Amino acid sequence: MPVVTVMPSGAKVEMAEGSTLLEAIKAAGQVIGHKCDGNADCGTCHIFVLEGRKGISKLNSAENAKLDSIVGVSSKSRLACQALLKNEDVTVELLGFSSGF
Repeated sequence: MPVVTVMPSGAKVEMAEGSTLLEAIKAAGQVIGHKCDGNADCGTCHIFVLEGRKGISKLNSAENAKLDSIVGVSSKSRLACQALLKNEDVTVELLGFSSGF
């Protein structure tokens, strides 16, 4: 099972393939905004994937559209509610602000 490391705290959690990064971040005891119940509508779960981008699913159209509307997006940006774990360890960074609206 892949291990998700959440920065800046360094918390780690082992999760089953198919879990979302949002589920992993919460399972690691970290606080992250998620107002839309995982529908890619709010953008509050915007994170950076620092390592292991091949270990998560590709961007879907709903996630891509929401990321296009968020300030501060980079090539490392993902919505934690939409990124599904595959079979590789992943390191993510929680942002110090709620970037969605």
